[in-house]
Amino acid sequence: MSGAAKGDTVEVHYTGRLEDGTVFDSSEKRGAITFELGKKQMIPGFERAVEGMEPGESKTTTIPAADAYGPRLPQLTFTMPREQLPGDFQAEAGQMLRMQYRDGREMNVMVTEVREDAILMDGNHPLAGRDLTFDIELVKIG
Repeated sequence: MSGAAKGDTVEVHYTGRLEDGTVFDSSEKRGAITFELGKKQMIPGFERAVEGMEPGESKTTTIPAADAYGPRLPQLTFTMPREQLPGDFQAEAGQMLRMQYRDGREMNVMVTEVREDAILMDGNHPLAGRDLTFDIELVKIG
């Protein structure tokens, strides 16, 4: 039997942790995930960690931010003046919103602060700039 390679459909269980040990995601309760290696369906470092693994094999790997969700980009944080928002809009810190550019592209943002005159938002992925540690178990190939 050979290890998982690009083009293979794999099924894995995983638990993702932050530097302080906090679990941010796990397949434990939902069941294993299935994806095709090399199709960029997962973050690059995760795909590379699975490559070469054999069914039944487990490993722990730390993926640097650059191979996960990338660095935090200051240009993705911005302030939206209240007068540019609908009058009945009620925002709360931590709230996720979907915004649309004039050209039709969409971006997910998180409300980071609510002020009387403006709302501060962050378009970075919540895990951007973070090194991530994963416990990975390859369940099957194929």
